[in-house]
Amino acid sequence: MKKLILSEAHDTAYSIHPGSTKMYHDLKERFLWYGMKRAVEEYVAVCDTCQRVKAEHQRPAEWKWEEISMDFIVGLPRTQKGYNSIWVVVDRLTKVAHFIPVNTTYSGARLAELYNSRIVCLHGVPKRIISDRGSQFTSRFWEQLHDSLDSKLRISPTDRWSDGKNKSDPRGHVEGYGTGWDKSTPYAEFSYNNGYQAGPKKSPFEALYGRRCRTPLFWNETGEKQVFGPDLFGDL
Repeated sequence: MKKLILSEAHDTAYSIHPGSTKMYHDLKERFLWYGMKRAVEEYVAVCDTCQRVKAEHQRPAEWKWEEISMDFIVGLPRTQKGYNSIWVVVDRLTKVAHFIPVNTTYSGARLAELYNSRIVCLHGVPKRIISDRGSQFTSRFWEQLHDSLDSKLRISPTDRWSDGKNKSDPRGHVEGYGTGWDKSTPYAEFSYNNGYQAGPKKSPFEALYGRRCRTPLFWNETGEKQVFGPDLFGDL
């Protein structure tokens, strides 16, 4: 019956594939069952027609990892591997960030190599780079990035001064680890990306993947809830 109601409210000629929010608010005036909102969202999410329409109306400038910002957190204790700063690369749309331990003496070619191994393999090449270091740094890095990709294209990305410092500052986690802070950087990155952000009113991972990633503390938050231990109810 639930599937029939969802199909009738979404797929019929008089429904014309409404979005999940509209569909839910229309349905809840007449129907109600446990998990209905989630059922509506999942139904719309797997609809090929809805996904095609959404992709066609998505403005290129709003796509994920097409516009990034870069910042460097400097003045950190030198680690055994020689790192003394963190290179923060942030997607301007989802706010997903990557924290990359580096040394302030790294050349543009070395940074481009790191960008390939940490960012390009996951998100591709950006259209626009924004950095507090200005257009000269951005242009030089852009050329080095294309060299590392063996590309002959040299279309420069638009550059402007960042509209404020990166809020994805991992400096706090350094305090508890001293000169071993580079080993904890992956956890700091995960914690930031999986945590709630006031701006988008969700976690960066939710903006990127559609949901937060599972953790040992919230093991069931991304799946169906299940109560273990039937003997808990034995005396009821």
